[in-house]
Amino acid sequence: MHIDPVTITKQPLLQDYYNQEKQIMDKFSYNPFFENVLEERLSDIRKQTYDRNQLVEVLLDLNKRWDANETTLQNIELLRDPSSVVVIGGQQAGLLSGPLYTINKIVSIIVFAKQQQHALKVPVIPVFWIAGEDHDFEEVNHIMVPDNKKMKKHRLGQRILGKQPISELELDHEQVLFWLDKLFQEMEETVYSKSLFNLLVKQLNQSHTYVDFFAKFIHELFTQEGLVLVDSGDYQVRKLETEAFKKLIIQQPLISKQVSQQLQSVKQSGYNVSVDVSENDGHLFYHVDGERVLLVKETDDIWVGKNGECRLTTNELLRIAEQMPERLSNNVVTRPVMQEWLFPTLAFMAGPGELGYWSILKPAFQSLGLNMPPVYPRLSLTLVNRKNEKFSDQFDIKLEEVINKGVQMNKMNWLAMQQQPPTVQLVEQLTTSIEQLHKPLRDVASSYSPNLESLANKNLSYIQEHIHFLQGAIEKEIITKNQQTIEKFDHIELMLHPQNGLQERCWNIIFFINQYGFDWLKDLTAYPYSFSKNHYVAKL
Repeated sequence: MHIDPVTITKQPLLQDYYNQEKQIMDKFSYNPFFENVLEERLSDIRKQTYDRNQLVEVLLDLNKRWDANETTLQNIELLRDPSSVVVIGGQQAGLLSGPLYTINKIVSIIVFAKQQQHALKVPVIPVFWIAGEDHDFEEVNHIMVPDNKKMKKHRLGQRILGKQPISELELDHEQVLFWLDKLFQEMEETVYSKSLFNLLVKQLNQSHTYVDFFAKFIHELFTQEGLVLVDSGDYQVRKLETEAFKKLIIQQPLISKQVSQQLQSVKQSGYNVSVDVSENDGHLFYHVDGERVLLVKETDDIWVGKNGECRLTTNELLRIAEQMPERLSNNVVTRPVMQEWLFPTLAFMAGPGELGYWSILKPAFQSLGLNMPPVYPRLSLTLVNRKNEKFSDQFDIKLEEVINKGVQMNKMNWLAMQQQPPTVQLVEQLTTSIEQLHKPLRDVASSYSPNLESLANKNLSYIQEHIHFLQGAIEKEIITKNQQTIEKFDHIELMLHPQNGLQERCWNIIFFINQYGFDWLKDLTAYPYSFSKNHYVAKL
């Protein structure tokens, strides 16, 4: 495998973060690009206390359930060491890991943890936070698959009507098996296909929830890397969060007010952050009849469901946090804070969207006596197979150009060159000449009556339509005769710039494992990436 950095167009906030612009860096507790910033962070972590032993017991139970490798279990035990820290990031429990950006985030976590363990001489554990408390099944119930020249959703048949957390959502084994079977029918059969399918069926049969299915698959992908998984929706994790929930409830007025003010400040700096907050937001969910209900503050002492589903006093909510913490869960504002309470976090790996909403969270951390951890933009990767590389070389198109812009313009320019003489130019000349030659006839017609004038104009349009019809027929024939070359352009576009965007937002890793097996993932996590560069091309 050959890996190279490339430059891609970034969102304004992300670009300014890399450029260390003051108006965005002020929104974070640390500048991650400063020298010795992680030594400073280590010093700050030592001032905090963590319930390491209970955390270890919960993580051991979860990861053993998900068939973790011995390396992972050893890493979990290392968390008992007061000097140990974690590099952490998370995502939803997508089918077969979801879009490739999940894999890219995990690679980022693993690689950065290795680098910092070597640099800091302390145990640095890679941790992936599965957002099992999320309830949006529509976001995780499908993967994108190629369909001719575009990507389409390969959606699971199981239907969920309510807002049940993904951690508590039981697999419909029959539906998932049918979904897998259909997926493998659509994929090219390779030497890896049969064993891969059998592995997934085995993992499916051993799973009760979609989080289980996700976690087992992730551990299989990164079996030797010591990656530790945690499910934010697990009841054991919730028990660890009791005291944190209490603090969040008590400090809600300050958190909500300051986060709302910070959002306005970020927007005034010219950044678009896709999160809405207001001063009456409770920033917690309450679980009623198996569904998550977002809480808002009606008065200083009354919390209600956003749509009137429940009504609780602050004392009642505190009692629930003490006795039934599994009935509470975090939202986009409180989840990062909860993560900080549970884990001695050396660094957080953020996607572009996460970086945006983390920019409003500094006051939430500070109001609870915490520092936001250093936030590093995760790596972004584009996987390039030999066919993609060969086609790009054939058309003399740089991979960096393909990733940023696609090849549609290159294809159109190439097709235009096949038209000799160029039909567009010929048609323009012909229609101009015909319009000039036709004008005396239109003038004569208009001199007799308005009806004849209208008929003459229609006659000109009719002639022009037939010319354009012939032009279309010629261009269609050119496309037919050059179909093989056009398919090469379309293949590059579909693989490297699908739906006018990055590969990581559409493709799933299953297609690459089916083609190349698992071993190449070791090369992906062994490369010495620089986290001051955002995008890399990995040639398979």
